[in-house]
Amino acid sequence: QVQLVESGGGLVQAGDSLRLSCGASRGTSIPSAMGWFRQAPGNEREFVAAISAFGSLKNYADSVKGRFTISRDNAKKTMYLQMNSLTTADTAVYYCTAGPTIESLTKGLGSWGQGTQVTVSS
Repeated sequence: QVQLVESGGGLVQAGDSLRLSCGASRGTSIPSAMGWFRQAPGNEREFVAAISAFGSLKNYADSVKGRFTISRDNAKKTMYLQMNSLTTADTAVYYCTAGPTIESLTKGLGSWGQGTQVTVSS
């Protein structure tokens, strides 16, 4: 089973940018669809963005469209989430996920990383 490790979280101010990374290891050499979810305190885990195995298809939650960009580098087995114009509403633990299809990921059926905290102050 693929092992996912997130990095890049931190404390930033509203309006700032941040880039998250998710490295995959101990898994198949065939790329999987990958994505990001987030969970704020007291809230359910919610879908943020997903990218197909070779990057041709990308999906975003309405709340992040135009601000966040998902990308991947299969040679490095790494996925990224570039987050711009951050607001306090983006404060959450961000989780990396991987699975056979984007559809399966958006349903929360993939493998998960341990999460990285993103805190946006006003």
